[in-house]
Amino acid sequence: MQKRSLGGGAEVSAIGLGCMGMAHAAGVPSMYGPVDDSEAIATLHEALASGVTLWDTAEAYGPYQNEELLGRALVGRRSEVFIATKFGFTLGADGDITGTDGRPENVRRAVEGSLRRLGVQTIDLLYQHRLDPQVPIEETVGAMAQLVRAGKVRHLGLSEVGPERLRRAHAVHPIAALQSEWSLWERGIEGPILDTCRALGVAVVPFCPLGRGFLTGTVRRAEDYPDTDYRRQDPRFQGANFDANQRIVQAVGQVAQARSATAAQVAIAWLLAQGPDVIPIPGSKRRSHLRENAKAVDVRLTAEDLRVLDCMAPRGAASGARYAAQHMAMVER
Repeated sequence: MQKRSLGGGAEVSAIGLGCMGMAHAAGVPSMYGPVDDSEAIATLHEALASGVTLWDTAEAYGPYQNEELLGRALVGRRSEVFIATKFGFTLGADGDITGTDGRPENVRRAVEGSLRRLGVQTIDLLYQHRLDPQVPIEETVGAMAQLVRAGKVRHLGLSEVGPERLRRAHAVHPIAALQSEWSLWERGIEGPILDTCRALGVAVVPFCPLGRGFLTGTVRRAEDYPDTDYRRQDPRFQGANFDANQRIVQAVGQVAQARSATAAQVAIAWLLAQGPDVIPIPGSKRRSHLRENAKAVDVRLTAEDLRVLDCMAPRGAASGARYAAQHMAMVER
């Protein structure tokens, strides 16, 4: 597995592992179908065998269950893994997300809980999961920076914030990474946000690099999933949007065939080709998918491949909203 650097110089695997699907997200009982804990832990161990050492989790995944799962997989292997986790949502008694909380006292509470569940002394990369518009970013990042000085956190990150907020945060403490959805299916980060990351030396960590599986060409229409599955509510999986988005899938498939690769590998390779500061974290809960995704580092897209993909999937090409309205309200652009 190749290595890439976060802002500040920390080296991580060029492709990470998004762990949310191993325990679902708060308020979504079946994010992408049923979960098998034994297979999930086997997948985490397979990740280490494949050199995929950047693992991404959050207190909201489960909630809490995903960090506990990673904690079990980490026993005796902590030194092999670069752990990223996230805080920032408020969670109701039923586990649903009820809002955001960037107050310093919540930062400290969340980190103590994550350390305990993960069974580690230090978190390698701590993200604010979503912006709290009621709390100045300087206060939140200031509290995160105190945890760096205390030795409980090594590097700081933000998720889904705009360029002005990123600059303000970076002025308080260096930001190592910005996490955002980015793929051939969602290119909204391109422009001012990406430019600001590069001006500040902040690495970009794209989640959902496979478009929630859509780019693989193996997903079904929204109505074919059970009510508990996240894809049932995803606007881009619904009706005419699903049909319109097939053109992007077809373009990826054509390039994949030409390169003797899978569609998933081409989608990840496209992100890797966007710059050495891009570190995608495809999610997987099965060893077979983990192995497939890890091999994307070996796919070499030509200039013509990149031109075709950019032409067939330009910024704004995906049909349908990225999220339902209540979730889009938490994304700063």
